[in-house]
Amino acid sequence: MNNELFGIPNMDVYLIMGVLIFFGLIEVISGYLQRTQRKSDDWIQEFGGFIVLSLGIKPLIVGSVYFLGTQFFAETQGIMSTMSFWITLPTYLLIDDLMQYWYHRSAHENPFLWKLHRAHHQAEEMGFFVSYRNAGLYYLLMPNIWWVGLFTFLGGGLAVAAGLVMKQLVIIGSHSTVTWDSFFYKNKILTPIISVLERIIITPAFHHAHHGKSKLDGVSDPNGNFGNMFSIWDQLFGTAVFNRQLPEEYGLPNDPKEHWTASYFYPLVKAKDSQNEMSAGHQKVSTVHAEPTTIRLEKGKKYLYCQCGMSKTQPFCDGSHHGTKIKPFLFEAKRTGNVKLCNCKLTKGAPFCDDSHVDFKV
Repeated sequence: MNNELFGIPNMDVYLIMGVLIFFGLIEVISGYLQRTQRKSDDWIQEFGGFIVLSLGIKPLIVGSVYFLGTQFFAETQGIMSTMSFWITLPTYLLIDDLMQYWYHRSAHENPFLWKLHRAHHQAEEMGFFVSYRNAGLYYLLMPNIWWVGLFTFLGGGLAVAAGLVMKQLVIIGSHSTVTWDSFFYKNKILTPIISVLERIIITPAFHHAHHGKSKLDGVSDPNGNFGNMFSIWDQLFGTAVFNRQLPEEYGLPNDPKEHWTASYFYPLVKAKDSQNEMSAGHQKVSTVHAEPTTIRLEKGKKYLYCQCGMSKTQPFCDGSHHGTKIKPFLFEAKRTGNVKLCNCKLTKGAPFCDDSHVDFKV
């Protein structure tokens, strides 16, 4: 297979490692290691995940695709090798990124996939190694890695090599504490440039918003901005939120912090705390009830109203919606005073009660 960039074998590997080293050095120079509150579990999940993915999972998947291809579809091997690089590169990248968008989005909407992806959002600090923080099975099921094997088998190895380097530059850059886009936001003369760039590729501000703990800060949107390399899919499918600020907090609300083994090896290893959604047999239960809650709101203050019906802090969101397609509702109080907020989740004027609970049945 031809995947030699600039005529140098494994040049793509060297360039990817160069990207990692570059961002690592910049983070160190900027004082990241002095500021970090990361614990040993965090380092194990992130650095360990990178090692296993790079030396184990990726070679296993790509090797498996090659083996199956040569055994059952030998006549298709290398059929794309005569195609122009300028056709195979965008073909590889666009299909790869579209698959990753839907896989990532599904991991926020499907209960099982969410548990495999949940560790990625447990990180309370950004940093380039957060990119590799997921359960091992999450990567085994990831369509992009299988796509790498398939596209290479078909003869697009050079496009894959170049594409992986380009992807890593964007992905690592969007997770890093080195928020390169802030330079453009602070200089008005450069604003038109970043306005175009952020509509094409994932910038740090765009992706940091996805890692924010709650929409209450007016910046974060953990249920949007799912793109991997390109922001075009979020714009196309209505999940894009462009904010040029960084979240106040990262991580998950009310996170019980299970041991890293449960985060990485789920479902083979599960959390011991029965209240943890990663524990054996854990089920989210409905907390909806008929009577509304009378509560005093403060004018101008933002609130996050639960719509999934599983929050333990009704009528407000506690993050229980993660792993479902039902998202909380952000609203701002228009006046100070007591109001009735719906708990039956049948109101047509969310978050306020409209007496739909009169016909409510548990």
